[in-house]
Amino acid sequence: MTPDESADVRWMRHALVLAARAEREDDEIPVGAVLVSADGQVLGEGWNRNITEHDPTAHAEIVAMRQAGMRLGNHRLLGSTLYVTLEPCAMCAMAMIHARIRRVVYGARDPKTGAAGSVFDLLADPRHNHRVEVHGGVLGEEAGARLTAYFRAKRSGKPA
Repeated sequence: MTPDESADVRWMRHALVLAARAEREDDEIPVGAVLVSADGQVLGEGWNRNITEHDPTAHAEIVAMRQAGMRLGNHRLLGSTLYVTLEPCAMCAMAMIHARIRRVVYGARDPKTGAAGSVFDLLADPRHNHRVEVHGGVLGEEAGARLTAYFRAKRSGKPA
């Protein structure tokens, strides 16, 4: 495993811990995200909060990017890598482009709304003036299993 791959796994584990908080603390869909600077510092982190905050934009990625923007005092998050447990949707992908995030690493693919290659490929579209490097499938089975268990429990009426 290369140093980059090792760092990707380490940060994805952190994002999975955040995903667990979404489910445990807020009964939200368990998606977590952590935004890391080029030198390895946490700039922002978050988990899904759209139900709790009555905010359709409060996805884990957006929460992490908002926190990072406030911390840096800038809407540009240059050189950063966003680790997220689920492939970003179109809204989150476009926010990453506008923020000039360098790289996104995600866990589970989203075959219904994924915008990093599964359904749409917004991050690589050459019509944008910025493209985000994408690396998917990091701890994808673990992330996917967490989501499957959450939705299975919701359908059965039992806690996950």
